[in-house]
Amino acid sequence: MAGENRSPQNPIGDGGPELHKWMYNQQAFLRMQNQEGGETNNPDNTIIEEGFANVGSYIMGKRMFEEGEPTWPEDLYKADVYVLTHEVRKPWVQKGSTVFYFINDGIYSALEKAQASAKGKDIRIMGGGDTIQRFLNAGLVDEFTIHIAHVFLGKGVRLLDNLDKSKISAEVTKVLNSPSVTHLKYKVTNIK
Repeated sequence: MAGENRSPQNPIGDGGPELHKWMYNQQAFLRMQNQEGGETNNPDNTIIEEGFANVGSYIMGKRMFEEGEPTWPEDLYKADVYVLTHEVRKPWVQKGSTVFYFINDGIYSALEKAQASAKGKDIRIMGGGDTIQRFLNAGLVDEFTIHIAHVFLGKGVRLLDNLDKSKISAEVTKVLNSPSVTHLKYKVTNIK
């Protein structure tokens, strides 16, 4: 899900931006960035629209935040974003409706705060791999989508390296293909 040598100067690592190239010219993605144009009649645009249609708040890891902070436009998320970090920092209030809150007391605290601000809508848990794995292993994910881009990174961050297979399983509920990516949507079953 990311290449080697990640940093704010090299977001998503060596070759990593190629993983997301499929979405950069989709109307739904461009609209999120307050831009016009883009493609609409394909599975890639559909999956972006579906993925963000009912999101009320976001949770992300510190590394994703650090890599995005220098370049993200104001109000990209249009909702509260909870960043898991050890760094104590005041909220970053952007123009519009995006506020980044920095959570120092773990995933359950972040989830509780995200649920309160989501007001019944979905909570989208985003990178990095460690953040996603922690929520999956804790049994706190109902469904997820994996986008398999037709890119070979070789080495880097693997999404499911530390997944505890004894705690969860997943079934495919949707598959969408396009020339540059395959989208797999899963429903999660927690094993007690």
